[in-house]
Amino acid sequence: MLALAAVFAVSGLLAACGDPNTQYAYPEKIGNRVYHPGDQKPDSVLGKDGVDIFGQSRKNGDQGGGGGLGVNSFLWRASLDTVSFMPIASADPFGGVIITDWYAPPESPDERFKLNVFILGRALRADGIKIAAFRQIRDPQGNWVDRPMDASVVTDLENTVLTRARKMRIAAQAGAND
Repeated sequence: MLALAAVFAVSGLLAACGDPNTQYAYPEKIGNRVYHPGDQKPDSVLGKDGVDIFGQSRKNGDQGGGGGLGVNSFLWRASLDTVSFMPIASADPFGGVIITDWYAPPESPDERFKLNVFILGRALRADGIKIAAFRQIRDPQGNWVDRPMDASVVTDLENTVLTRARKMRIAAQAGAND
């Protein structure tokens, strides 16, 4: 009985020697490299703060580019909104490319259009968007034949996207100030 009491007493003394605020830091393996506590680890592929697809972050005077996006989020959303009447074949928010499928207006079924929208940067500027438009007409044999697109149509589309993007930015800034 005395031996058992001695074991408990020694155990209690040894336990009291430990620091209750001890923090354990173990090495971390990322890929093939081991990082010890205090080592500088590489940033994520998506950046330090992750991805902000919808451009809600306003850190460091961001103009709506989004945390992981290489393009302006207002231009991106305005472009999608502007071409929403056409079927979307492909949309890449990281590369800033929207490709529509062919669209034939109901009032002229023998004519169809296709758009490729390119958002070229993070700033909301007039040269931040480029639209390539394609037009085809159905010939008497039923084949689709390429026809030139009026340049003013492309300019009008780009201006529509820019106007809508500016309105979105103004609305977002007004909402942030409330």
